Formats: sequence, C-alpha cells, structure tokens
Amino acid sequence: MASGRGAASQAPKLPHGAAMELPGRGTTFVRTMDGPAGAPTVLLLHGWTATADLNWFTCYHPLSEHYRVVALDHRGHGRGIRSKKVFRLEDCADDAMAVCDVLGIERVIPIGYSMGGPVAQLLWRRHQERVKSLVLCATAPYFLTSREERLGFLGLSGMAALSRLTPAQARTWLTEQFYLQRKTESWEPWAIQEAALHDWRTVLQAGRAIGQFNSREWIDEIDVPTSVVITMRDRVVPVRRQVRLFEGIHRAEAFRVDGDHDTVAANPERFVPTLLRAVQSAVERG
Repeated sequence: MASGRGAASQAPKLPHGAAMELPGRGTTFVRTMDGPAGAPTVLLLHGWTATADLNWFTCYHPLSEHYRVVALDHRGHGRGIRSKKVFRLEDCADDAMAVCDVLGIERVIPIGYSMGGPVAQLLWRRHQERVKSLVLCATAPYFLTSREERLGFLGLSGMAALSRLTPAQARTWLTEQFYLQRKTESWEPWAIQEAALHDWRTVLQAGRAIGQFNSREWIDEIDVPTSVVITMRDRVVPVRRQVRLFEGIHRAEAFRVDGDHDTVAANPERFVPTLLRAVQSAVERG
C-alpha cells in the first residue's frame, strides 16, 4: 500500500465539487462539469458503499466531452446528506432531483450503477416529466428472493459483522469487498479515505433498503428510451436479473461489458466506451 502522503498526489483528477444545500433536505456534495454548449445533462447515481467519486472517477471526463455532468453523494455515503430518518431509496431520488432544481436543470438523463439503478428507476417514477432517458448499469428490478440471499446477498451478513468493527477495520472491509477488488497502489489509499467518510449506520440501512426494493410491478410502465449496461461476470448482481431488467422495459437496448461488478473502476477501458455508447443510444432515441 502506498503511503498516505503519496495517496494525495496520486488521487485521480476530479472535476469541481462543492457542498450544496438542498432546501428542506440537508447538505450533500455535488460535482459538475459543463460539457459542450447545449448538451444534455447526465445525472450520475452511485452504488452502495461507494461515493460519486469512487463509482464514477473513470467516467467523469469522458462523459463531459459530450454531456453536462452532475454527480452527487447519496445519503449517508461520503459527504452525502446526514439525517436521523431511516434511509429510503425514494429520498435519494428526490435528493437527486433537488440538486437539479438548485442547478436550474429541467430534464436529465439519470445514469444509475448498482444501488443507483433503483434510485434512477424511482427518479423516473416520481419525476417522470423531468427524466429524458435512463441508463441502468450493473443493476436489477429486484435483489432478494431466497432466504439465503436475504442473509448473504450484497454482503448483508458481512455488514452485520461490519457494525461490530472499528471505523478503520470497517472502511478496509468495505473497500476490499466492493469497488477495489482489483485495487492498485496508485489509488487505493485515496479510495480508503473516501470510504472513511461514510455514516455507517445509514450505509447499513441502505443495504436493507436495496434488499427490499422491487420494481417488477411497474417496470413495464417506463416509457423513456432506456439503455441497460450488463456486467457479464457480475458476482454481486446476477446477470439473469440484469437481463430481466432489460426484458422488463419496453424497447430498452442492452449493452454488455466483460467484467465483474466493479468493472467501472477495475476495467475502465472496457466499461467507459460501452457506457458512452449506451448513453448515446438513449439520447438518440429520445
């Protein structure tokens, strides 16, 4: 592992970011990139145990060559809203739209990764007039079915153990389990610092909320152009469920990536071009 001093100099180049007060909701952290004049806006929604930066750092600049980019930290994650309320994915969707309100953005293309997929689906359901298209990556319309999955899927059994760990042990466990499975010395220390920002109580609640999510009763109502990016070696969200998401949305298009659940960070040379194609397709069909 690189030293902490080396981590600061080797952290990835990130776009401008700042704290943003969302009226009546709290303060979150938002990164923005202007993109070309008049370009559509993509709204980046990160996965569980990640932050906007951990999830999307490989994608910010490539996306900004074609689109205006907005990304936020979800509740309890990174520098996201701190609240005593129980974590709800619906609140994450409304937070994301509140960011758009502050920025004066009328219509957006939500791009959801893993947990960000349910948030994106709920954004469409709760704010249909504001959603131009959807891009759903490494995600599904539901996440738990069997008792075994309820105990183990998404690391929930591990998360129960996590609550008994020290903060230092917890952040190490999280980074090893999820987005840094193929970590390198050049950015592992930076990523661990990101994970250290989490509110662990809320992260645990988020895991439960993901397990309870199920859009199968209404997923076929989605009527905006949708692209589904399927991670073909995914050991977290089974491919069959990603395919069911694709099959459940009328006229959705599928884009396949040869990678595991962390491919956005571990294999950007595969993931990023596929994401760009998926977004372009959703825009062109809009």
